[in-house]
Amino acid sequence: MSTTFPRTRKSVLGYNVEQVEDFLEDARRAYTSERADGSSAVTSTSIRHTAFSMQKGGYSTSLVDAALERLEDAFAARERELVLAQRGESDWNQHARATAQVILDRLSRPVGRRFERVGILTTGYQTRDVDEFAERIVDYFQHGKPLGINEVRTIAFRPAKRGYSEAQVDVLLDSVTQVMLAVR
Repeated sequence: MSTTFPRTRKSVLGYNVEQVEDFLEDARRAYTSERADGSSAVTSTSIRHTAFSMQKGGYSTSLVDAALERLEDAFAARERELVLAQRGESDWNQHARATAQVILDRLSRPVGRRFERVGILTTGYQTRDVDEFAERIVDYFQHGKPLGINEVRTIAFRPAKRGYSEAQVDVLLDSVTQVMLAVR
């Protein structure tokens, strides 16, 4: 029986143990691979988008999530080093600046209209919550105000009818995370 992470009580949901173990093995293989071309199936982005099924008595979600964040950081640093070696720092920084500009362009839209709204019977993200966090992102990029990468990774918005499209907001937050990892 594996003990990579503490498990929840048998009556409490946690991450599927087998799925977590399989993913971690794939990540170990990818990270220790001799291939220096960056063609691994496991990347910082794929780690950020990884999801596991839930099972009673599974792995502690908070501890697995924290480990995935550290793993994402390690892969992002490795990916950065690979691009720097192949194309140079100027190319890397130019790409990060271009992505940051796309983010700022989206967030320069009027409050309440930064993202598509979901239908009247559909729940999305509370627009006020998203707009307030968007201002923090703008302050981070334009004025250097503090914003931690974990704040971006773990932000939770209240649900609301006719709220912002969750998919659009999540894509933007993913891009913010990518830029933050790129400039570390």
